[in-house]
Amino acid sequence: MFPLSLILLALPLIEIAVFVLVGSQIGVLPTIGLVILSAVAGGILVRIQGFGILTRIRQQLEAGRDPGRELAHGMMILLAGILLVIPGFVTDILGILLFIPPVRDFGWYLVRDRITVVGGGFGGGRWNQQGGDRSGRKTIDLDADEYSKEGDKTSPWRRLDRDEP
Repeated sequence: MFPLSLILLALPLIEIAVFVLVGSQIGVLPTIGLVILSAVAGGILVRIQGFGILTRIRQQLEAGRDPGRELAHGMMILLAGILLVIPGFVTDILGILLFIPPVRDFGWYLVRDRITVVGGGFGGGRWNQQGGDRSGRKTIDLDADEYSKEGDKTSPWRRLDRDEP
């Protein structure tokens, strides 16, 4: 927790120093123009890459595969957009780096063992093609004509407490 607090306190001071350096080199109005341009570019990039990520997440779900990587990429793109909208050159550089796919892949590599995508029914009830989800439970995929709401008294899967008075 301490390193994060230190970064949050130091970041505005670093941004101010960079503003002064850039402003002294190119002038006040061009510096303000760059800040506004980066915010607009960030919004456009989030929109373009965000739609691409949504498409890839949908494709992963339809194929019955784990969408964890694409979800993480989507969160990193959202963070990149936020960093670009925040006024400052250091945050802009960090935001631009997060738009680069190899940088996002490296971020995914760092966090993928700490993240578990929980849920069933991806891709019409098929989590993966081996018939199980990541927890080791087996997935039974039935068509509409293979089950009924009434129940079957001869089924070995019936619950005895509901079938007997």
